[in-house]
Amino acid sequence: MTEDKRHISVVHPDNLEVEIQSGAMTRLAGVSEKLTGSTGIHLAIATIPPHCSSSPHYHVNCESAIYVIKGKGRFVIGDNLETELAIGPGDFIYVPAEAVHQPINDGDGDMEIIVARNTPVEIVVEVETSKA
Repeated sequence: MTEDKRHISVVHPDNLEVEIQSGAMTRLAGVSEKLTGSTGIHLAIATIPPHCSSSPHYHVNCESAIYVIKGKGRFVIGDNLETELAIGPGDFIYVPAEAVHQPINDGDGDMEIIVARNTPVEIVVEVETSKA
């Protein structure tokens, strides 16, 4: 008998998986290998406090799709963080694998973003740049 792979999971807010912190950004996963047995996707909500940012980093093994729920700031990209893109509620961001990036919250309230990746377990490399 084979295992039924059609198991559907609902993860409630009080059961989210606490993940690594990158700079001041914290992430809570709702869909992950650990929580749901996911084999090809990861979904989390990340919070960046006012006037803070994540560490500059890139993901070795996955693409990322990001949706800004609330907060205004910048998405800084490039090997030396040389390009700044304004971001705010309703914006979608695509990040290819190995692209250095850093979300920055310029506002007075928390920035919240939804982050989806095409792998259940990511490999993150934090980088030092001349701007960081």
